[in-house]
Amino acid sequence: MLNYTTRTAAIFIVALFASHHSFAQTSGADIFKAKCAMCHGEDGLGNTPVGKPMGVVSYKSPEVLKMTTAAMTAIVKNGKNNKMPAFNGQLTDAQIKDVLLYVRTLQKK
Repeated sequence: MLNYTTRTAAIFIVALFASHHSFAQTSGADIFKAKCAMCHGEDGLGNTPVGKPMGVVSYKSPEVLKMTTAAMTAIVKNGKNNKMPAFNGQLTDAQIKDVLLYVRTLQKK
Protein backbone atom coordinates (compact mmCIF):
# COMPACT_ATOMS: atom_id res chain seq x y z
CA MET A 1 0.00 0.00 0.00
CA LEU A 2 2.81 2.41 0.85
CA ASN A 3 4.57 1.69 -2.45
CA TYR A 4 1.34 2.44 -4.34
CA THR A 5 0.81 5.62 -2.32
CA THR A 6 4.39 6.77 -2.90
CA ARG A 7 4.15 6.08 -6.63
CA THR A 8 0.81 7.87 -6.90
CA ALA A 9 2.14 10.89 -5.01
CA ALA A 10 5.25 10.99 -7.19
CA ILE A 11 3.21 10.88 -10.38
CA PHE A 12 0.96 13.63 -9.08
CA ILE A 13 3.95 15.83 -8.20
CA VAL A 14 5.59 15.26 -11.58
CA ALA A 15 2.32 16.05 -13.36
CA LEU A 16 1.91 19.20 -11.30
CA PHE A 17 5.37 20.47 -12.23
CA ALA A 18 4.93 19.37 -15.83
CA SER A 19 1.72 21.35 -16.14
CA HIS A 20 3.51 24.67 -15.72
CA HIS A 21 4.55 26.21 -19.01
CA SER A 22 8.16 27.28 -19.07
CA PHE A 23 8.68 28.69 -22.52
CA ALA A 24 10.87 31.44 -21.09
CA GLN A 25 13.65 28.98 -20.35
CA THR A 26 16.25 28.90 -23.04
CA SER A 27 18.78 26.21 -22.32
CA GLY A 28 18.40 22.47 -22.26
CA ALA A 29 20.11 22.37 -18.87
CA ASP A 30 17.60 24.81 -17.38
CA ILE A 31 14.65 22.91 -18.78
CA PHE A 32 16.12 19.62 -17.58
CA LYS A 33 16.56 21.00 -14.07
CA ALA A 34 12.99 22.33 -14.01
CA LYS A 35 11.20 19.39 -15.64
CA CYS A 36 13.36 16.27 -15.39
CA ALA A 37 15.80 16.39 -12.49
CA MET A 38 13.16 15.64 -9.86
CA CYS A 39 12.93 12.05 -11.13
CA HIS A 40 16.06 11.60 -13.23
CA GLY A 41 18.43 13.45 -10.90
CA GLU A 42 20.79 16.30 -11.71
CA ASP A 43 23.25 13.68 -13.01
CA GLY A 44 20.67 11.64 -14.96
CA LEU A 45 21.24 8.50 -12.90
CA GLY A 46 17.67 8.31 -11.57
CA ASN A 47 18.91 7.99 -8.02
CA THR A 48 16.34 10.35 -6.44
CA PRO A 49 13.62 9.89 -3.83
CA VAL A 50 11.04 10.14 -6.62
CA GLY A 51 13.00 8.22 -9.27
CA LYS A 52 14.01 5.19 -7.21
CA PRO A 53 10.51 3.90 -6.40
CA MET A 54 9.42 4.41 -10.01
CA GLY A 55 12.40 2.48 -11.36
CA VAL A 56 13.82 5.38 -13.37
CA VAL A 57 16.64 4.02 -15.52
CA SER A 58 20.00 5.78 -15.60
CA TYR A 59 20.83 7.70 -18.76
CA LYS A 60 24.13 5.80 -18.70
CA SER A 61 22.50 2.37 -18.85
CA PRO A 62 23.21 0.40 -22.04
CA GLU A 63 19.52 0.38 -23.01
CA VAL A 64 19.33 4.19 -22.89
CA LEU A 65 22.75 4.76 -24.47
CA LYS A 66 21.70 2.83 -27.58
CA MET A 67 18.42 4.75 -27.98
CA THR A 68 18.15 7.05 -30.96
CA THR A 69 17.33 10.70 -30.51
CA ALA A 70 14.04 10.06 -32.33
CA ALA A 71 13.10 7.37 -29.80
CA MET A 72 14.00 9.61 -26.88
CA THR A 73 12.02 12.48 -28.43
CA ALA A 74 8.98 10.23 -28.67
CA ILE A 75 9.28 9.35 -24.96
CA VAL A 76 9.56 13.00 -23.96
CA LYS A 77 6.57 13.93 -26.11
CA ASN A 78 4.33 10.97 -25.26
CA GLY A 79 5.48 9.93 -21.79
CA LYS A 80 6.35 6.37 -20.79
CA ASN A 81 4.64 3.54 -18.93
CA ASN A 82 2.17 5.86 -17.18
CA LYS A 83 5.09 6.97 -15.01
CA MET A 84 6.73 9.70 -17.06
CA PRO A 85 4.30 12.42 -18.10
CA ALA A 86 3.97 13.55 -21.71
CA PHE A 87 5.50 16.94 -22.44
CA ASN A 88 3.94 17.37 -25.89
CA GLY A 89 2.34 20.80 -25.90
CA GLN A 90 4.32 21.88 -22.83
CA LEU A 91 7.72 21.96 -24.49
CA THR A 92 8.40 23.01 -28.05
CA ASP A 93 10.27 20.72 -30.43
CA ALA A 94 13.28 23.03 -30.07
CA GLN A 95 13.15 22.79 -26.27
CA ILE A 96 12.92 18.99 -26.42
CA LYS A 97 15.91 18.94 -28.77
CA ASP A 98 17.87 21.15 -26.36
CA VAL A 99 16.99 18.93 -23.38
CA LEU A 100 18.10 15.82 -25.26
CA LEU A 101 21.36 17.48 -26.25
CA TYR A 102 21.90 18.16 -22.56
CA VAL A 103 21.02 14.55 -21.70
CA ARG A 104 23.67 13.41 -24.17
CA THR A 105 26.25 15.51 -22.28
CA LEU A 106 25.20 13.81 -19.03
CA GLN A 107 25.77 10.42 -20.65
CA LYS A 108 29.39 11.36 -21.38
CA LYS A 109 30.23 12.46 -17.82
